[in-house]
Amino acid sequence: MTQILRYAAFTLDPAGGNPAGVVLDASTLSDARMLQIAAEVGYSETAFLTAADGDRYRVRYFSPLVEVPFCGHATVATAVALGPGEHVFTTNAGDVPVSVDEAGVATLSSVRPRVGDLGAADLAALLTALRWDAGDLDPALPPRVAYAGAYHPILAVTSRKRLAELDYDVPALTALMTARGWTTVQLVFRESAETFDVRDPFPVGGVYEDPATGAAAAALGGYLRELELVPAGAELLLRQGDDMGRPSRVTVRLVPGNEAVLVSGPAVPIS
Repeated sequence: MTQILRYAAFTLDPAGGNPAGVVLDASTLSDARMLQIAAEVGYSETAFLTAADGDRYRVRYFSPLVEVPFCGHATVATAVALGPGEHVFTTNAGDVPVSVDEAGVATLSSVRPRVGDLGAADLAALLTALRWDAGDLDPALPPRVAYAGAYHPILAVTSRKRLAELDYDVPALTALMTARGWTTVQLVFRESAETFDVRDPFPVGGVYEDPATGAAAAALGGYLRELELVPAGAELLLRQGDDMGRPSRVTVRLVPGNEAVLVSGPAVPIS
C-alpha cells in the first residue's frame, strides 16, 4: 500500500499554510496512479519521489487534474519530510537544490527565472475573467508573465480590499490559463517596500485557489528583480492564504550574483 504523508507548508500550524501530499517511494507507480492518488488526496499538489540516488531525487508533482512541472510548496513539504541536509530535486522544470535546517525550514533555489510581456489581448481576457478592470491595476507594477519553473501572469492591484474580494469566472479563467500554459495567476498587493499580499487562482489544477505558492513566489521574485522594483539583495515577505483562513508566510530572497530566487518556509505534518 502506498504511504501518503501530509504536510502543511509555509506555516508552523497544521491548520494553516498549503497542504501537500508527499509520497517518498513512488518508484512503482504509473502516471495514471499518481494522478489518481493526487485526486484522492485532494490537495493542490502531491509530490512523488520516483527515483533516488543519494541526496538526489526525481520528483514529480500532480494536482487533482494534471501534472505540473514544478510546485514550490510541495517541494518544501517533501524536503522537510526527508529531513535536515542538502537535497537536489530533479523536476520536469530542471534541478532544484533544497536545503533543510534543524528547525524544519526549507530553502529552495529556483531554476533560472524569466520574465516576458503579457499581451494586450491576454491582459484584457484575464481582467474580464477576474471581473476586474484596468483601473484596479497598480501602474508601479506592470503586468507581466513570469517563470521560475512554471508560468504565472502577475497582476498587481492598488487596493488590498480588491484582492480580498476575489471572485473570478472559473470556466473563463480555466480556458485562458489552459490555452496559455499558465499554472497559477499571481495577484499582488504591495503593502510596503518588501511586503506583499498575494493570491493565486489555480482552477487548471482543480482547486479554486492556492493558499501558498512557492513557484509563483519565485516567479514574483524574478519579476521584481528584472524590473528593478526592489533593491539588489532584497528579502521579501509574501503573505498568502489569509483570505482563505489558511495563513501562509513565504520568504523570498534575491542574492546578488545568484540568478536563482531563494524561497524559504517551514512545513509541519498534518495529523
